Amino acid sequence: SLVSKEVGSDDNDLPNFVSIAPQRFFSPQAFNGGFLGPQYAPLVVGGNGLPIQNAPESALTVQDLDLAVGVTKEQSEVRAGLLQSLESDFVSSRPGLSTQAHQAAYGRALRLMRSQAARAFNLEEEPSKLRDRYGRNTFGQGCLLARRLVERNVSFVEVTLDGWDTHQDNFNQVKRLSETLDPAWATLMADLKERGLLDTTLIVWMGEFGRTPQIQRGQPFRSGGGRDHFPAAWSTVLAGGGIKGGQVVGKTSKDGMTVEDRKVAVTDFLATVCVALGIDPTKQNQSNVGRPIRIVDKAATPIKGVAV
Repeated sequence: SLVSKEVGSDDNDLPNFVSIAPQRFFSPQAFNGGFLGPQYAPLVVGGNGLPIQNAPESALTVQDLDLAVGVTKEQSEVRAGLLQSLESDFVSSRPGLSTQAHQAAYGRALRLMRSQAARAFNLEEEPSKLRDRYGRNTFGQGCLLARRLVERNVSFVEVTLDGWDTHQDNFNQVKRLSETLDPAWATLMADLKERGLLDTTLIVWMGEFGRTPQIQRGQPFRSGGGRDHFPAAWSTVLAGGGIKGGQVVGKTSKDGMTVEDRKVAVTDFLATVCVALGIDPTKQNQSNVGRPIRIVDKAATPIKGVAV
């Protein structure tokens, strides 16, 4: 939401923030615009909770973009005008985030329905061999959709892999997950480069924490040996636009338990992302109650030598 606010365009027929196949079950409130407002909330595509490995490719379509059967374009425009008139009267007499969110959602939907830009979601336009390279699964096709959205100037696209919770059977699960992740990620990088888009597209590959370096054994609910949540040390990847690639920053201990060299705080990482995108990390936005809120914590320092 923040990136779409800072670098997105109000003239784009597509939303400036699209979230592909997110897992919203545990934190549905994380998928709105927060204090920035509903206009910066994501368009969620394929967020129906189906497992990434088993969901049909059709899960990535945007529902109800076409007119209902029997409704002409002229009838649709008259209905849209009536709706907008009613919405405006209602919002003016009952201001607030709820009414603004409702109006913004309908307005965005109408704009998308009227635009040829909605073709971005039609993956059938892509060569079959390219779709195979990405992987015929929701994550792979989601990465292909991300490329199509980037081509159409969508400022922020999030593609979610269905978890890395290898609490049980770690080695088999990592193999299975990697067979989904690796071809999609590699093909996305190559596809962007071939189209001249990689130098202007920042790719951030990360999760919210790592996994325990040691295999957890002897616990009855973790048969087969698994790895638990581990926030003390883990890796992330930055590539593409604004990044000086081909380097490793930081070093863990031999057992992977602690960071020995160039420890990077979350705030420093976020500040680096901002610099790579041309966003001033020290900027402050005003909340809906007039409170100044920094883009990144005041003490954050961009990682030296990473953002160019």
